[in-house]
Amino acid sequence: MVVVNRLVLECVVVKPVQNKTSPSGIPHATFLVEHRSFQIEAGLKRQAWCKISVVASGLALQPIAKQLVIGSKINIAGFISQHESKNGLAKLVLHAEKIDFLTHGE
Repeated sequence: MVVVNRLVLECVVVKPVQNKTSPSGIPHATFLVEHRSFQIEAGLKRQAWCKISVVASGLALQPIAKQLVIGSKINIAGFISQHESKNGLAKLVLHAEKIDFLTHGE
């Protein structure tokens, strides 16, 4: 059985990258992005908007993560998973597998 969990999102970085290393030595870059667009739903134009936390884990994504600043326009592909905060609140997090910078005007 194939289970699909894939999210591709064009977005803007709205909080700076925080770098951490796990006890097993894996680097993790975490940051917050915002997406805004218009989508068609039931034949009508609708505004879509969200903010979502992103984690970029492993050595391959670290050079890209180091270039991210507030206002960077990017395209992220990855999967979503639930994380629980220290106060017990659940939130969805986008685990990046690919990050591409978007040039001005895209």
